Amino acid sequence: MIRIGIDAMGGDYAPKEQIQGAMLAIKKIDDIEINLYGDKDIIAKYLTDSTRINVIDAKYAIPMGEKNPIQAIKTHKDSSMVVALSSLRLEENDAVVSSGATQALIAGAHLLVRRMKGFKRTAIAPLIPRADGGQTILLDAGANLSIKPEYMLQQAYFAKIYAQKVLKIENPSVGLINIGTEDGKGREFDQEVFKLFKETDLFTFYGNVEPKVIFDPPCDILISDGFTANIVMKSVEGAAKGLAIMLKKHLTSTFFGKIGALFAKKNLMNFKQHVSAEEIGGAVIFGLYKPVIKAQGASKAYGFYNGIRQAANICREKVFETVQEYVESQKDLEDE
Repeated sequence: MIRIGIDAMGGDYAPKEQIQGAMLAIKKIDDIEINLYGDKDIIAKYLTDSTRINVIDAKYAIPMGEKNPIQAIKTHKDSSMVVALSSLRLEENDAVVSSGATQALIAGAHLLVRRMKGFKRTAIAPLIPRADGGQTILLDAGANLSIKPEYMLQQAYFAKIYAQKVLKIENPSVGLINIGTEDGKGREFDQEVFKLFKETDLFTFYGNVEPKVIFDPPCDILISDGFTANIVMKSVEGAAKGLAIMLKKHLTSTFFGKIGALFAKKNLMNFKQHVSAEEIGGAVIFGLYKPVIKAQGASKAYGFYNGIRQAANICREKVFETVQEYVESQKDLEDE
C-alpha cells in the first residue's frame, strides 16, 4: 500500500474538503492508505467512511496568512502540517499532500523533510494546461529567487523524469523561458543556462521559449529561476481568470449572446474544467527526500482528490528514487 499523509487542517476550506477528498480517493484508488493529521474531534464530524483512513490528532492549524513561516514551523510542532511533514522522515508515509500556507509548507519541507542527498536546490513545479489538452511542467515557481545554472540542470532532469513517468511523455523536451527565441538572448544568467543546457545529454533541450506561447509551447517543460517562473505562473492565473470574466460579460451583454451561451454551455463548462487547477491537483516540490504536493489553498474535495492521485502516481512510478539514483551516481555529492 502507498501511504499518503494529509494535512487535514491546512487550506481555505479545511478540514471538510480535505476529508471528502480523502474519502473520494479511497473509493477511486485501490492501492493507497491515508493518514489524516488534524483535530480528531473536528475530523469526526466529516469522516463518514474510515476505510483505509487513519486519524492522527494534531490540534493546531498554521494560519493561511502566516507572516513568519519558519518560526511557525519551529514553534507549532503539534500543528497538522508539521506532524504530517515529520511523518516522511519517520517513514510513516510515502508522500504528503497539503493545501496549507505555501511559505510555511516550503519552510517545513526544507526543515523537516529536507533535500535528497546531492540535490542542490529544490523547485516548485506546477502543471500548466496546454491548448492540445496536455500539461506543461513549469519550474521553478518560487522556491529560489536566484540560482546557479548547474543547479537548474538537476531541476530540469528531475522534470524530465516526472514527465516520462507521470505524464507518460516518452522524450520530453526542455525550454528556457526568455525574452526572445534567438541564441544569446536574455541576461548573462540566461545565456549561461542556455550554454549549459545545450551541451548536456541529460535531456533534450529545445532552446529559448517566450512566455507568450505558455498555453501552446513547443516543449514539455519550461524552466527559469524562481522569480521569473513565478511571474509567469501568476500571469497565467490572472489571464485565465480575466478572460473568463470578460467572456462571461460579453456573452451576457445581449439577448442573442445569452442564447448563444445557453447553446454553448457544455463547451464552456469543458473549457472551465480544462483550465481549472482542480483538475491538476497541485505543485510538486522537486528535490526533497520524499514527495510533498502543494494543493491549491482553495481546493475543494475534487481538487484535493487529484492531489492525492498525483502523489500516488509519483510514488508508484518511483520518480524520486530514479532521480536520487542519478544524483548519487555523480561525483559531487556534498550538500552545501
